Amino acid sequence: MSGGHALRVVAMVAIAWLLAGCGADPRVPANPPVVAAEPAPPGAAEITAAPSADGDCDTSLRPGPQPKPGAMPPNSAMARIVAKGRVIVGVDQNTYLFGFRDPATGQLAGFDIDLAREIARDLFGDPDRIELRSVSTADRVPALKDHQVDLVVRTFSTTCDRRRDIDFSAVYYHAAQRILAPVNSGVNSAADLGGKRVCMTFGATSARPMFSLPNRPSVRGVDDWTDCLVQLQQGQVDAVSTDEPILVGLAQQDRNLQVVGGPLGYESYAVGVPQGEPEMVRFVNGVLERIRADGTWQRLYDRHLAVLGPSPGPPAPHYSE
Repeated sequence: MSGGHALRVVAMVAIAWLLAGCGADPRVPANPPVVAAEPAPPGAAEITAAPSADGDCDTSLRPGPQPKPGAMPPNSAMARIVAKGRVIVGVDQNTYLFGFRDPATGQLAGFDIDLAREIARDLFGDPDRIELRSVSTADRVPALKDHQVDLVVRTFSTTCDRRRDIDFSAVYYHAAQRILAPVNSGVNSAADLGGKRVCMTFGATSARPMFSLPNRPSVRGVDDWTDCLVQLQQGQVDAVSTDEPILVGLAQQDRNLQVVGGPLGYESYAVGVPQGEPEMVRFVNGVLERIRADGTWQRLYDRHLAVLGPSPGPPAPHYSE
């Protein structure tokens, strides 16, 4: 037998001995099965109190004569924005249909993103003179109060409570609040949420109807709606409740989910503006007047929101003066 052949025989015997020994030696303890950890998103916590009750705060300032792009009134908020060369807009990057990062392009896309670009178009004559900054639901008001952004266009519901700290444009979209749940989960309406775990983002007005149900669910808060999607997929919550367009966007990403139940309430989306800038409110309302009249609003709906069904058309503005 050659030396190489002998070494191969010894090696094969040793491997066979090790394999047989590992499976047969009762002194070797059996390892318990490993359960995959599914941690909650960072900062997730229970929401223990409903947002304060609100009244009708959908009115805004009537637009005046709309200045031409690049020729803003001196010392106005618009003139300051034009002087710095870009408008900084707080948006979402986690809400499919309205504000999300398109995996095909890496760019932010959605109805709100294109609406923000229309504002830049009327400021500069160029929709690309814009800086999009991602802000969470809870950070929308602070971002405006601290002037971290010039505007917020982020499924931002007008409420009387928020108007104490910031201003709003006229409403550009109405949305009904509904429920997202797994198919065949037994959750088909608000009546089925009693004792369940319902996810929503911190700062969302969607929490209010949950606290009004006769048999209240546990309300779990996270930073972004995609965090709710992950928690629902992992079985850490039983449902998500917020505005129907947001829920439809989540369901488009997981066909095991469905939007159920009748409306729990209605929300009105508007552009957030820092307080004390009435000329900016009137300017943004002038942009909204234009996109309603020239068909841009309808084109944005057809491009981003057609999955929601036939267009309801742009909401009529309510002006206080």
